[in-house]
Order: sequence, then C-alpha cells, then structure tokens
Amino acid sequence: MKTSNIIAAAALSMLAAAGVRAQGYAPVQPLQATTSRADVAAGADAAARAGNIYGDVVPWPLRSRPGVRDRASVRAEAVAAAHAPNQNLDRRAFFNSEVPPQIGTGRP
Repeated sequence: MKTSNIIAAAALSMLAAAGVRAQGYAPVQPLQATTSRADVAAGADAAARAGNIYGDVVPWPLRSRPGVRDRASVRAEAVAAAHAPNQNLDRRAFFNSEVPPQIGTGRP
C-alpha cells in the first residue's frame, strides 16, 4: 500500500470512531422551571432579611468606634505632614540606608 492510502484509511477510521463516540451524548434539554417568579422573589427577600448567615467575625450591623480626637486636630496634623519639606524621604535612597543628620527625618 502506498503511504497516502494508509493515511486516508487512518483518517477515515478516526472520523468513524469520533462519530460513534458523539452519538453517546444526549442533546441539550430545554429548561423547565419548577418555581414561580413570586416564590423566587419571596425567597430572595427572606434571604436578604436574614443577613449574612456565613459571617462569624463581623457583627451586623457594623458600628464604628467614636474617635478620641476632634476633626480639626486631625486635619491640622495632616496638613502639617503634607507641607513638611521631607515628607517623601526614603531611607533606602541614601548611602547605607542612613539619613544624613543635616536632612533630618521630619518625624516626631
């Protein structure tokens, strides 16, 4: 036999095997809903009211702790830090990762 005949026979046998295998699968079935839209909406509402049933760390509802400092002092500290001349100072930018004393750290 010639090589082309062997290749053609192998290709046909592979196609036949693929056809036999493909017949074993069932076609896609249409969706048949068993619950009505009203039942689904009622279940969704009940689940939303139940809260997070899987959460075991954070209590519901979330409560924030009151701060001990007033808003004006926090803002004044933030403005002072933003206007500091060496606010972006990084120790890694200097030799041996040491800031020279004439520059200072600008931190209290």
